[in-house]
Amino acid sequence: MDSNTQFVPLHLHSEFSLLDGAIKLKDLCNFAKENNMPAVAITDHGVMYGALDLYLEAKEAGIKPIIGCEFYVHNGDITERDPNNNPRYHLILLAKNNTGYMNLVKLASDAACKGFYMKPRINFELLKEHHEGVICCSACLGGEVLQNLLKGDYEEAKAVAKRYKDLFGEDYYIELQDHGLEEQKRTNPDLIKIAKELDIKMIITNDSHYLRKEDADWHDTLLCMQTQSMKDEENRFHFPNNEFYVKTVSEMRDAFKWLDSETFDQCIKNTVDIAEQCHVTIKWEAPLPDFPVPPNHTTDSYLEELVMQGLKRKYGEENITPELKERVKYELGIIEKMGFSAYFLITWDFIHYAKTHDIPVGPGRGSAAGSVVAYALDITDLDPIRHHLLFERFLNPERFSMPDIDTDFCIEKRGEVIDYVVRKYGEDKVCQIITFNTLAARNAFKSVARVFGMEYAKSNKTASLIEDTIEGSMIEGSELKNLYDTDPEIKRVIDTAKCVEGMKCGIGMHAAGVIISYKPLDQIVPVQPSKDGIIITQYHREILEKMKLLKMDFLGLRNLTMIHKTCKLVKMCQGIDVDINHIPLDDKPTYDMLVRGETVGVFQLESSGMTSLVKKLKPDVFEDLGALVALFRPGPLGSGMVDDFVERKHGRQAITYAHPRLEPILKDTYGTMVYQEQIMQIFQIMADYSLGQADQVRRMMGHKDPVAMAAQKGKLVEGSAKYGMKKEEAEDLFEKIENFAQYCFNRAHSSAYAFVAYQTAYLKCHYPVEYLSALLSSVAGDQDKTQAYIEEALKYGIKVLPPDINKSYLEYAPDGKNIRFGLASIKQVGEGVIEEIIKEREANGDYKSIYDYIKRLDTKCSNKKTLEGLIKAGAFASIEKSRKQLMDNIEYITATASKESKAKESGQGSLFDMLGDTSAIEDAKFQLSGSDEEYDARTLQNFEKEFLGFYVTSHPLSTIRDKLPFLMTHKITEIPEQPNDKIVTICGLITGVKQIPTKKDPTKFIRFVTVEDLSGKIEVIAFNGKIQEYGDYLQNEQRVIISGKVNRRSDDEPPSLIVETVKTVDNSNIFTISLLDDFKFEEIVLLKNMLCQHSGSDPVTFKLKDFDGDVKVLTASMFWVETSNELVNSLKKQFSDRLDIDVRSMDSQEKREETAAV
Repeated sequence: MDSNTQFVPLHLHSEFSLLDGAIKLKDLCNFAKENNMPAVAITDHGVMYGALDLYLEAKEAGIKPIIGCEFYVHNGDITERDPNNNPRYHLILLAKNNTGYMNLVKLASDAACKGFYMKPRINFELLKEHHEGVICCSACLGGEVLQNLLKGDYEEAKAVAKRYKDLFGEDYYIELQDHGLEEQKRTNPDLIKIAKELDIKMIITNDSHYLRKEDADWHDTLLCMQTQSMKDEENRFHFPNNEFYVKTVSEMRDAFKWLDSETFDQCIKNTVDIAEQCHVTIKWEAPLPDFPVPPNHTTDSYLEELVMQGLKRKYGEENITPELKERVKYELGIIEKMGFSAYFLITWDFIHYAKTHDIPVGPGRGSAAGSVVAYALDITDLDPIRHHLLFERFLNPERFSMPDIDTDFCIEKRGEVIDYVVRKYGEDKVCQIITFNTLAARNAFKSVARVFGMEYAKSNKTASLIEDTIEGSMIEGSELKNLYDTDPEIKRVIDTAKCVEGMKCGIGMHAAGVIISYKPLDQIVPVQPSKDGIIITQYHREILEKMKLLKMDFLGLRNLTMIHKTCKLVKMCQGIDVDINHIPLDDKPTYDMLVRGETVGVFQLESSGMTSLVKKLKPDVFEDLGALVALFRPGPLGSGMVDDFVERKHGRQAITYAHPRLEPILKDTYGTMVYQEQIMQIFQIMADYSLGQADQVRRMMGHKDPVAMAAQKGKLVEGSAKYGMKKEEAEDLFEKIENFAQYCFNRAHSSAYAFVAYQTAYLKCHYPVEYLSALLSSVAGDQDKTQAYIEEALKYGIKVLPPDINKSYLEYAPDGKNIRFGLASIKQVGEGVIEEIIKEREANGDYKSIYDYIKRLDTKCSNKKTLEGLIKAGAFASIEKSRKQLMDNIEYITATASKESKAKESGQGSLFDMLGDTSAIEDAKFQLSGSDEEYDARTLQNFEKEFLGFYVTSHPLSTIRDKLPFLMTHKITEIPEQPNDKIVTICGLITGVKQIPTKKDPTKFIRFVTVEDLSGKIEVIAFNGKIQEYGDYLQNEQRVIISGKVNRRSDDEPPSLIVETVKTVDNSNIFTISLLDDFKFEEIVLLKNMLCQHSGSDPVTFKLKDFDGDVKVLTASMFWVETSNELVNSLKKQFSDRLDIDVRSMDSQEKREETAAV
């Protein structure tokens, strides 16, 4: 063997063998090129997830990709699910040509869709059908030949090899491996013997699961993650040694020293021969599916007909101007030239289906709202002429790319639209898209820390110091870098976490993407079922888009469901038909409501940060709402442009234009560049670009290519000179455009979402009871949001009433000027039962008593579990006096229900009916025992909490509702917007406590406490020292004031609080300072300093008169105090009679208020 000998690794598991393979494909291809490997294969376990990723990476590196898979073979019916008969063997299959590739695709699909039992499985019958163009290798110790040799059955091993040789002929190879294992030492001689006896060629491979030998340790960490094991755990699954890496030819020679040179060289040469035989060429073009059109029509002509019909409907025939006709002709010309007529027809068809089947559809999403054709087809509902939207931002005639129309549907009925598409095109041609979960920086650290047994508190604190990447967070002088340099345990975890960071660790399903194919999908891409049984691709979205497969995004938008339900409730309760797509966009009460900051439940506008911006901007025209959607993003907020926009709107900053020609473009955004379309228009009017060319400039600015940007700058300067603009002015304009380009947003998307925001605001303003009913129904199951929206209803003077057997429907619904809980909110009561309750009630009137209820309904509505839920939730409170009496008699009630049911079944009910009305006699027979004394208020509260998830009639915090702003710095629902490590104070009720020992020291504990206020709930974590200090307060049903650090375990999880201090509400004081005189600035500073010197956990409030003489109460959340005589005396001494101090304990104040209420 000389130094130029080539070798091709043919048995290799990439990171797509999830948490088992640890090889990143780019690294692999670079390694192969550096080591004189002309090709490299991918043979992941049972799937083809990464096949085309390897294809692209290898092509880019200048080596040949070999697409393969290590299949699991079951000798029997693959549809069997017998745990006692489930032997499966490994088998390497490689695609020799395009036919072979398609056979692998089919095999992988059938293995996953038909043969999955613990693993995706194929059998020999499938191999017979799909072996053409496929090279087969006998695999590792898990292969069938070797398994028989390990059992000592040489003849059966030989028979298996012969069976494969007979099927694959010269394309079957015996695979030799040597990782220094005793089993391989024992079986390799027999493998060679079989190969020689049957004249089967041999190859040498290494079962590669990681790239380099030194990667073995962190690969082992991945295995621990996969098996949920600890690194130091005995008897856990692990690889026997560190030999399972991608070896060079010289390393292979070292491993096979026992093999004679001639045989070794031939085996190595055979790997290269296989590579030379493999020629798979992926075609990155896929035609659009056929769309059936009426007779005498082409797709182009049918599209044109539908568009012209839509124009008349949308604008009215008399309003179709020559300019509008020209715009439509222009758009249709580009669509037809690019071959996208079928795309528009397919999109029109499923949206038309939705709109004609009472399925709400959004007004548009993304740049598609810029197309008049899309508007005429009812694909979008926002007039692009009225809102100055550009077609070229959606479909650029200068650059061929697939259109991308994403559609929002009612979240409850989105599935119906997908089902329609499946029926229309065939279930074999429609599927959804796989996604791959990856170990992001923080998750990587925490996962490795868990495997290494790092203490939870230490892991949590260190992870909070990590930003986007681990390496990027290790800035010299940073706290993380200091820990890395001084703490060996943290260093070890970080070093390993950097290796696993970004690795694929699981699969999911794309939230919206649906593929519609021109032929059965398993003839194009491998597919598999999701965990819910929905067929998904094995290739991810980027690969599918590169293949030009038609991808449609069907998104579920909760707000559309809510709008639809509100309109139905308005019709039901008030008899008013609300045409939500044609409401006036200049409704002053709606804008006034927003300006007051009443944005809770308003789409896009309800976060605290957005609410603050709305109050500053004071929107009074629709265009302001579009700008809000575009501006409320980190880039614009951090750039100062949002402040400029606000100041210019209110005339506090001059509105200027670099050139008069820019005024029509920038006028409605007060001279500020907010939208990408504005950049395009500036290049159009100042540099004489077409809008298609201008869109390309917009794209270039995103890539920040200095050479390309210099050329565009020159063209803008040259073009602007024609309109009298000086060179330095034009250069300054270009610089501003370049700066703004990184923040500017898509106007079409902003306008479409602003329209939905306005619709929700309009409904909330004019129909608050119906709107809040629909809003509450839309968040059923989300306790935090439900709690927040109940609180919002109370602010509007709308009570949320408990469920009632005679008044409640399935979901929340108006009840006069209030809202009634839906029966579906009650735990233990199924939807089928509720439907029966309502159906019977509507047919035969209200229920008069519990006996009337059980007599009229089936026993499934009267079993013990159902009745307990209804009783404890208060559903019978309007017809029975005491829940306690009902619960004390529940066995009697259920037994009576059973008797009534049997009587009906036997026909006795019919006999009694013939005798006349016997209901009074029957009612008299039914008697509840015991008194009708009720449970105490606290027990009833707890029942509501248990069976509804909320305190409905009264909340333990409701008696201090008006004091809460003084006792906290943040509502719980505001905490997700706060940064990590920020100290916040919450006031709430403890509703759950769980305590566990730490892993390192079982004598120390961590306590997890659930705290809820009137807006939502949060997890609070107390470590051992804080448990010792505040453990008595951190108990169930305690009302507490907790200060703590905001903490996130990962970017996609809700935050928790790490306890700093805890105080009970009853032991808290409110320290009120009334300023009786004007205070100079120096005196205010002195007062602040004196308060800060007595820092503590009692809130401070100030009372002072404003310019009109009205008394204002202000909270001082930045400093709380420890109430003491020393503090009170020092303040009085310093300021004498110029201020008054009032200190009241919450406990005594609450008791006084309760007494006053009585």
